[in-house]
Amino acid sequence: MREAVIVDAVRTPVGKGKPTGALHEVNAVDLLAHSLHALIERTGLNPALVDDVIGGVVTQHGEQAANMTRRALLAAGFPESVPATTVDRQCGSSQQAVHFAAQGVIAGAYDIAVAAGVESMGRVPMGANLAGSADPLGEGFAKRYPEGLVGQGIAAELIAARWGISRQRMDEFALTSHARAADATRRGAFDAQLAPVNGLTTDEGIREGGTPETLAALPPAYRDDATAARFPQITWDVTAGNASPLSDGSAAVLIMSADTATALGLTPLARLHSFALAADDPLHMLTAVIPATRKVLDRAGLSMDDVDLFEINEAFASVVLAWAEETGADLNRVNVNGGAIAIGHPLGASGARLMTTLVHALHEHGGRYGLQAMCEAGGLSNATVVERL
Repeated sequence: MREAVIVDAVRTPVGKGKPTGALHEVNAVDLLAHSLHALIERTGLNPALVDDVIGGVVTQHGEQAANMTRRALLAAGFPESVPATTVDRQCGSSQQAVHFAAQGVIAGAYDIAVAAGVESMGRVPMGANLAGSADPLGEGFAKRYPEGLVGQGIAAELIAARWGISRQRMDEFALTSHARAADATRRGAFDAQLAPVNGLTTDEGIREGGTPETLAALPPAYRDDATAARFPQITWDVTAGNASPLSDGSAAVLIMSADTATALGLTPLARLHSFALAADDPLHMLTAVIPATRKVLDRAGLSMDDVDLFEINEAFASVVLAWAEETGADLNRVNVNGGAIAIGHPLGASGARLMTTLVHALHEHGGRYGLQAMCEAGGLSNATVVERL
């Protein structure tokens, strides 16, 4: 069977997803183009050899709509002969792009593909693609869930309540994320993966000097009376401090067959080992990372102890902490260079951003296996195992 390998992975620094953010004036098309161009420039690959570019974008509206990956690759200087498509598996969109690219290579449909992602949350707000829709649910869905589902913030609260995760634990986890990301930035752990853009050279949202007292003073981010009445078990501990912020950024991963890499004289960073998808209760929404992790490990023939490093997306601290309780993961091997609470969570870019961070961290730490999993709206998850080469 053909092997799919990652030859290089690059990302922009992540900017704050608001009008004052460093990347706010960069059109999302140009933001994705920047990572695509950097990927080609760094590897010296002739872009005409790329069989497909698969981009992940969540809010496909405005400048992020209408298969914007095609516009981005043209903006990046790729030949007009290179095709592109844009996918949406919510927060796992660009991790799904990695899966599609790798599976295409393994199947023989591609020799070379690029998996990428972007989100400019400051320019294209979440939910903008649903604006004006009279009924986004449909009759059958509404009939199946007559009490209605909830937003991700409430799902994070429900997870905290279900697993008995305290505000203190979530805040401590958040502080650790910032401390690790700040340390990684200082020691240059991100330098090999970053493509500075618009004057931004490091991730904009990382904060140092936070204290438990500072985070404890933050108000709950999602509390409302109607939801409190419906779910009396919620203690309202999710805040802006223990959740990921709105973010802008992009990332791109160059994937090809091992034989193609050898023929081109390129040295791969990692082999894409195993893939899995899972789905779970759409009310709790963010728990599918648990069955996805078990499923991908089973497919890989590995145990949790075999995995050297984990990248589990920190959409909310409660998600990662619940995942760790269920899987028995050692948190010292999880998001060792910080996670989305500190670095940021530009939705469509996050899957490729985590993959970029993971493969570089495996080389930094000398680990063999890495596992990445993303919680996704609707009760979905992607999980991927990579092997350092």
